[in-house]
Amino acid sequence: MNVAVYIIIGVVVVLLIIFLAIYNGLVRRRNQVKNSWAQIDVQLKRRYDLIPNLVETAKGYMKHERETLEAVTNARNLAQQLSSAGAGERAKAEGELSSVLSRLLAVVENYPDLKANQNFLALQEELASTENKISFSRQFYNDSVLKYNNQTQMFPSNIVASMTGFKASEFFEVTLAAEREAPKVSFT
Repeated sequence: MNVAVYIIIGVVVVLLIIFLAIYNGLVRRRNQVKNSWAQIDVQLKRRYDLIPNLVETAKGYMKHERETLEAVTNARNLAQQLSSAGAGERAKAEGELSSVLSRLLAVVENYPDLKANQNFLALQEELASTENKISFSRQFYNDSVLKYNNQTQMFPSNIVASMTGFKASEFFEVTLAAEREAPKVSFT
């Protein structure tokens, strides 16, 4: 055989190895994005499970705050309904839920008996912990999306990505300033 044939075969093998390494890297990043999205879902499910208990505990004390309690319940239901929606729609619904939760916790300040209720205090603490976990999960998701999107858009992996159908993922972003604030939880 001619030396040129060996060189061509060698170049083809090297290019194939590079292609496979890039493709596997893209798959790994895409799976990391999916996993981090699932982690957000886990924390949101925990939040959804806590909210009815929080509302029920508050109902006995807050007879005049029916509108606030209904807003919390409606926002929770909407956020749950959008559980299969994209990151943008989910972020908007979750932001609204955070907003009404912060309103509920602000109204609680007017009810000293409720603030002293051990069950309500435990639920408040669980909710604060869950909000922190949601925040960390969103950050991890966005970090994963950034790495994945960088890999799908940078040379030479962008060539492999376009050939094999990898598309950029959407970040989990809040759009309104009020949505950027976590619900305030007071233990005083």
